[in-house]
Amino acid sequence: MFNSLKKLFGKKPETSGTQATEPLGEQSRPTKDASFLRREAVFDRSNRLSGHLFSLQQSTLLANADDAEQRELDQTLLKTLNASPDAWNTTLAFIPLSSASLDLPAVERLKTANIVLLIQLAPDAEAEMVCEAIDKLRIRGLQIGVFRNPKHRAFAKVIQRVDYAALDVRGNEANTVRDFSAAIRAGERERPIRLFACNIDSYDDHLFCHQWHFENFHGKFAESAPKLQNETSGDPHKAQLLNLLRLVQGDAETAEIAKAMKQDPMLSFRILRYLNSPALGLTRQIDSLEQALVILGRQRLSRWVAVLLFSVRDPHLGDWLMIENALTRGRLMEVLGEQAMPGQAHDALFLTGIFSCLDRLLRRPLAESLNDIPISTEIRQALLERSGPYAPLLAIAEACEDFDPPRMESTARTAGIAPDNVNRALLAATAWASEVTEYWE
Repeated sequence: MFNSLKKLFGKKPETSGTQATEPLGEQSRPTKDASFLRREAVFDRSNRLSGHLFSLQQSTLLANADDAEQRELDQTLLKTLNASPDAWNTTLAFIPLSSASLDLPAVERLKTANIVLLIQLAPDAEAEMVCEAIDKLRIRGLQIGVFRNPKHRAFAKVIQRVDYAALDVRGNEANTVRDFSAAIRAGERERPIRLFACNIDSYDDHLFCHQWHFENFHGKFAESAPKLQNETSGDPHKAQLLNLLRLVQGDAETAEIAKAMKQDPMLSFRILRYLNSPALGLTRQIDSLEQALVILGRQRLSRWVAVLLFSVRDPHLGDWLMIENALTRGRLMEVLGEQAMPGQAHDALFLTGIFSCLDRLLRRPLAESLNDIPISTEIRQALLERSGPYAPLLAIAEACEDFDPPRMESTARTAGIAPDNVNRALLAATAWASEVTEYWE
């Protein structure tokens, strides 16, 4: 999953004055017209999601690519991101770019808030030109980072101008990581520099980088983070939410549903606070549970109760990934459904996406979890049999999450959806998931 980013960052930054790269290896070389967006989580020192690193299937630095070729690849990435800039309204967007691309018109069109451009120095980059470009971008409000490349003739001057110093952990030894951190923190500069660790493969490596004062962390380490004690079975709010979901999805009377809500005052408070949050954009204030039922209706209330199921108490790294993946899957399927299935209600698509992660949330087989919740045949078919009308969109959502380009291309083709539309839907889903989690606690 992380091979292309390793090639982007380079394996051996100290071997020469330029940074060596490799051709595409394990992944098949993409077709010219199918550039799918890759969105990867970035965590802060509190183990909370702080943003995402965005790249394209075709935006890896190709072996022997000249500046013109790299500019074209970067232009495609920037065009994709500029089409849906709301994805970083509440979190950071880290965007890797070649220094040869800093003068692209698409850079000028970037929304400046919450963006960090991570610069890879081109082989022939001149320090004065790169520094001048950085100064102009910082005046506009963009934040700038640079990848470690100490043998490059421009690096010593460029590192004085940036907000982030990035290092490929997978491509370097532990002593290099340590020494880079020490050198950055010891230097006398006009502004503090944040340390960004990318391509962290293991949880131990993450702890090492954390120890050495890195502030942002990227890589598959979160997938291997040790699990905390499972709280799901002992969480009364989860039990109440599951019971409420059964009532709302079933044939229970409105009074019975409202009564179930009132049994847990904290649950009632959380539901009303969430329903009135700006993330939902409701046009009127909801002051009571009965009012919530009337205004939203059962199907919409099912949606928001399902979302609240994923508001894990004191989430750790793996929980954050699970939470975001569930919310993003649901919203992505809903947005794609507006294109592929016009004129239909799309709440069922949202529930399909979010319920596809129930096994990870509840730590039990998906079939068992679904037996406790009344759901439609179409949702059940998609989740358990990968069949029915919702299955093609679920397949796209899963392929996007895994960033499997051949599968992304084949599933999108099967559903009749263009790659650009998948990318825009993924950015919209990312924005929505970030906004929702902001108002949980």
